[in-house]
Amino acid sequence: MEVKQLFQFLLVALLFSLGGCSTTKLFQDPTSTSSPMVNKLENFPPPERKVDIAVYKFVDQTGQRKPIDAGASFSMAVTQGASTWLVQALKSAGKGEWFTVVERMQLDELLKERQIIRNTRTTYDGESAKKVRPLTFAGVFVAGGIVGYDSNIETGGVGARYLGVGPQVEYRRDMVSVGLRLISVQTGEVLLAVSSQKTILSAKLAINVFTFLDMGTKLLEVEAGVTENESTSYAVRKAIEHCVIQVIEEGIKEELWKFK
Repeated sequence: MEVKQLFQFLLVALLFSLGGCSTTKLFQDPTSTSSPMVNKLENFPPPERKVDIAVYKFVDQTGQRKPIDAGASFSMAVTQGASTWLVQALKSAGKGEWFTVVERMQLDELLKERQIIRNTRTTYDGESAKKVRPLTFAGVFVAGGIVGYDSNIETGGVGARYLGVGPQVEYRRDMVSVGLRLISVQTGEVLLAVSSQKTILSAKLAINVFTFLDMGTKLLEVEAGVTENESTSYAVRKAIEHCVIQVIEEGIKEELWKFK
């Protein structure tokens, strides 16, 4: 077989191998709504009465930068929008039957908008102006945040070659930790404190060809690979959802609320 024909054969085989590997997802699709965590959170039976709850901030407390192979990164290691995931998890608990989430993260904007409504009504309707409905106050609020991000807590790989041709697989495991507290507005008592961890996996698949042709006078070398990284934001979201599940379950044990 000539060198050109052998190169074409190996290249086609390599592409087919990578194509077959890329069709299998290493990790769960972040857009999936059928994960066990989501199903468990949404399928909770409703409580006797909905709980009014406030979320002021739920932020990254690690201060860590995104790890890179060389140099410094200005990007944060984890999402800065964890509060959004927390509000969404609270709203989806029991298909919206568990918590009435009141807005506190954009409180300044909310108060300004209410002031505009009052001024406008007073200007046009005078003393007979319709009053703005009072804000809903919360009986409890949640505090906490992303408390840890550990990178490269486990790394490894395996590879093999036969006659200069063979695959290689590498992986890396990171972990994100989330902590959440439920606090009483009336007394300031910490009613519940829970935490959750989620593993973040990264994997790399490569195929190498390194062989001599024509009695060692010519060298053929081909290298290709594919890398898949589990979304850090998705891991934070799952850890937050697990914390909300723990809050509901621990609240039942502590008799803070009851199923209907």
